[in-house]
Amino acid sequence: MANGNKKKSKKKLFIFGGIGLLLVVLLVVAFIGGNKEEIVSVQTEKVEKRTITQTVAATGKINPEFKVVINPEVTGEIIELPVKEGDLVKKGQLLIRIKGDQYVAQNERLEANLQSAKANLKMREAELTKVELDYNRVKELHTKGLASDSELESAKSNFLSTKASYQVAEANVAQSEASLKEIMDQISKTGIRSPMDGVVTKLNVELGERVFGAGFSMGSDIMTISDLRNIEAVVEVDENDVVLVSIGDTATIKVDAFKDQEFIGLVSEIGNSANTTGLGTQNEVVNFEVKIKLIDPKNTLRPGMSCTSEIQTETISNVLSVPIQSVTTRNDGPKDGEQMSGEGGDDFQQVKEVKKEKITKSNEVVFLIKNGKAKMVEVETGLSDDNYISILKGLEGGENVVSGSYKAISRELNDGLQVRVEEKHSNITKK
Repeated sequence: MANGNKKKSKKKLFIFGGIGLLLVVLLVVAFIGGNKEEIVSVQTEKVEKRTITQTVAATGKINPEFKVVINPEVTGEIIELPVKEGDLVKKGQLLIRIKGDQYVAQNERLEANLQSAKANLKMREAELTKVELDYNRVKELHTKGLASDSELESAKSNFLSTKASYQVAEANVAQSEASLKEIMDQISKTGIRSPMDGVVTKLNVELGERVFGAGFSMGSDIMTISDLRNIEAVVEVDENDVVLVSIGDTATIKVDAFKDQEFIGLVSEIGNSANTTGLGTQNEVVNFEVKIKLIDPKNTLRPGMSCTSEIQTETISNVLSVPIQSVTTRNDGPKDGEQMSGEGGDDFQQVKEVKKEKITKSNEVVFLIKNGKAKMVEVETGLSDDNYISILKGLEGGENVVSGSYKAISRELNDGLQVRVEEKHSNITKK
């Protein structure tokens, strides 16, 4: 019985001893693993001097610099339409003729009135000449005492009356001439001619259609004549970027219809009034219209084509730069041993405010590689393009700066963290 109890005791001792040993091993492994320093994989690039060109991107439409919208001044039916959309036209060429029968009838009536008025004027002129001679003869006789006062007064009255009738007839002729001129002007407006050399870029009417003149509140837009030798891109620039744009800035234009071509232009006009969409909503957008004159437009460009532009606002050469993704921000925090506490009063409040400001301040930083570890360096940045950003302070050139990954730069890296440098993976796949 005693031997059995001893055997049981030894068995229990082995079991508990084994469990204890296992716990010790697990604790050691956990301790070693917990103290193993984290290693972050990164890619690097050299800090070098480059040329940085700041650009502003915008989208818009291709439009002719000069265009004329044709509107009729008279109302009527279109009886001639010798042009079609896309036709080349010359200055003075007939574009459209409107039926002017009503004006022709009025013209004939007014011409008859004018002839009648002129005939009446001639008759009154003859009467006035005769009456004036009689009046002068009576005045001469009255001077010699051969005519009475009453005869003189009668002759004078007849002369003045005839003269007044002549003046009325003269006014009637002038009025008839004015009316005839007005109707002839209306007749001339039934035929509309091109005010410039250009292309019919838009035709809104057809032969036989009735159009309304300028006297109506809703006049007809017949067609648009455009000078396609002078083309511009009209783009919308964001309110934050428009302050960077200046007259004369160079721009590259890409037209959606010609994806393999680039056009060069110069900024010719910057709008002063904002174009706002989504006013009063979360999607409110404020843009300004900018016109870019194309230097060598192709004949294939057409008004209304969609385009994108990159306006080169400023260029600096031979400046230290790093990949734009290398620059990130880090917040300043309280130093070791600093506490946000005190005995109260104004001094405590001042300390609290200073510490709060220190914590919330964000600094631009990059991470360099030194002895296999990340070294955080505060920098001051300047202009940037699509790929690189200039460094004004903080770097000397030649350093290896961390350029990837984005996750590592923005979140994982800290000063002194151990890193492993990897080669950059090319995005180009071999066929």
